Amino acid sequence: MHENEENPRVAVLLIGLDRNDPQFDYQMTELANLTEANQMEVVSTLTQKLDRPVAATYFGKGKVEELKEAVAFHEVTMVVANDELSPSQIRNLEAQTGASILDRTALILDIFASRAKTRLAQLQIEMAQLQYQLPRLRTSMNVRLDQQTGGGGGSFTSRGSGETKLETNRRLIEHQISMIKKEITEIEADDQNRRKYRDKQAIKSVALVGYTNAGKSTYMNELVKRYGENQEKTVFQADMLFATLETSVRKLNLPDNQTFLLSDTVGFVSKLPHNLVAAFRATLAEAAQADVLLQVVDYSDPNYKAMMNTTTQTLKEIGITDLPMITVYNKADRMIDIKYPERTDDTLILSALDSSSLDMLVDTLHQKLFADLKEYTLLIPFSDGQIVAELNDDANVTSTEYLEEGTQMKVILTPVQASRLAQYIQE
Repeated sequence: MHENEENPRVAVLLIGLDRNDPQFDYQMTELANLTEANQMEVVSTLTQKLDRPVAATYFGKGKVEELKEAVAFHEVTMVVANDELSPSQIRNLEAQTGASILDRTALILDIFASRAKTRLAQLQIEMAQLQYQLPRLRTSMNVRLDQQTGGGGGSFTSRGSGETKLETNRRLIEHQISMIKKEITEIEADDQNRRKYRDKQAIKSVALVGYTNAGKSTYMNELVKRYGENQEKTVFQADMLFATLETSVRKLNLPDNQTFLLSDTVGFVSKLPHNLVAAFRATLAEAAQADVLLQVVDYSDPNYKAMMNTTTQTLKEIGITDLPMITVYNKADRMIDIKYPERTDDTLILSALDSSSLDMLVDTLHQKLFADLKEYTLLIPFSDGQIVAELNDDANVTSTEYLEEGTQMKVILTPVQASRLAQYIQE
């Protein structure tokens, strides 16, 4: 058992419909991992092959009876479904099995609610929870809304207390959603102002994207330790699903004085609830504004191709389709007969814990981000000595010579820097 006296795990049954989806077995494995991440213990799994769910009960009649017997045999009080269920399916399954029914969407929302740390993430998750709860006010489903961080909190489920009470609850939820949207908009405006300032400074940016627990935060931390302005400012990392929900941005300074911003974003998972994807658009705005996406893939997982497809689909859903991307096949150290670090164009085989892998990654990012760099010869009058000081601090100066007319410097510049210093450039 994986439980202790303080936090005993809830025993649950998993159920799922196999609609001849080649990814079904993987999705059920993933559902088990999500369930474990939510402090639950999977004691058994029940599946059925069907072209489509039964409208009233999800499973067919015979399989529902089998589920009822399994609930009694294993003495469980909760069943977790691999799909998002309708209110009537939840109500009918609960009535026939005597167990609480938690669908995949509610499970993921529950996990997100327990992991959110920043005000923005908490608001985004609370809004997604309320949007999920709204059409389910008539059911007896026990979605855990006690972890909500703002608004009224608590569950709004109405259990036979009359139509007036139901409509009151509906208006309360709609009002809460409206207030949350307003606060999110205010936070988004502040974030947009910060991004506009960075755009004016012409600072390049890279966004880490990919499946949850692929190693994005590990890369962030290793690069911050090497090149970060504040090398103690690492992000939380753990071998767990959705360890990172907030987007963290760190400024990295490379040895040649080139600078870029690296952002770590929320990880993806298959069947990520639509409301949650929509709610996290603000968090993922860093990825949408990036110069380069760095997709991190758990190469050691046999389902890594399905994970990559999920990442592509999720990025498309939030409107990110045409940004340059470098793909890192990570955790190569866990594999047999795989040579690393290896690079083919914009595809890398690496281990985040390997120094040579980090060297190769940084070289690849440098080539991708700063392909437009050129060396210029500048002649700066002695009266503009502050320009010389700035270049020595912020640019890659390859040579300096003091002439009668001023300081002659050979400097590698971006187009934006060159435009700003055009009056000093010698043809």
